[in-house]
Amino acid sequence: MAHLLIVRHGQSVWNLENRFTGETDVDLSPLGEQEALRAGKLLKPHPVDIAYTSVLKRAIHTLAIIKVQTGWRDLPVIRSAALNERNYGLLQGLNKAEVAQKYGAEQVALWRRSYDVAPPQGESLKDTYERVVPYYTAQIEPQLRAGKSVLIVAHGNSLRALMMHLEQISPEKIALVDLATGVPRLYEFDASLRIVEASYLPHRKGVV
Repeated sequence: MAHLLIVRHGQSVWNLENRFTGETDVDLSPLGEQEALRAGKLLKPHPVDIAYTSVLKRAIHTLAIIKVQTGWRDLPVIRSAALNERNYGLLQGLNKAEVAQKYGAEQVALWRRSYDVAPPQGESLKDTYERVVPYYTAQIEPQLRAGKSVLIVAHGNSLRALMMHLEQISPEKIALVDLATGVPRLYEFDASLRIVEASYLPHRKGVV
């Protein structure tokens, strides 16, 4: 039975500062490092054969911490820009609260949570879906069909796009789906790559 584990990177410096990050290459905050450490503790009982990540340092750093914590030092890792966070265009680097004051909370919510409305000069979730899912289908799905267990460490929107594909989530309902930083989600597939179970890894006793 193949397994897929997805993890959103730990809190970044700009997450902490409540700024739109997008494809800006910022690193983890101290809390983000702790979240990655905790993710490693949760992942340790679920060994994987190969890992994929974006080319952004917050995802790469999260995976590096996970590898040390799990002892998977020799785990093969493939990086791809296809898994990058969505590009927030002109909003990148701006404080979310200040943007809401300027444009209104409703407009900002539309940019952030809608499926096909893009921020100025940026990507919509639909745009993100159209690069993430073909990459998953061409590069990652064959690994799962071969019976391998796969780990993906990426970003809130690139992983939400993948969740839409895997779980057949509608464009309307994806607006209600959020993926917490550093919390692994496990998919178990049957031989036909149908999902048998999908769940977040529990915070086991003693794991903090």
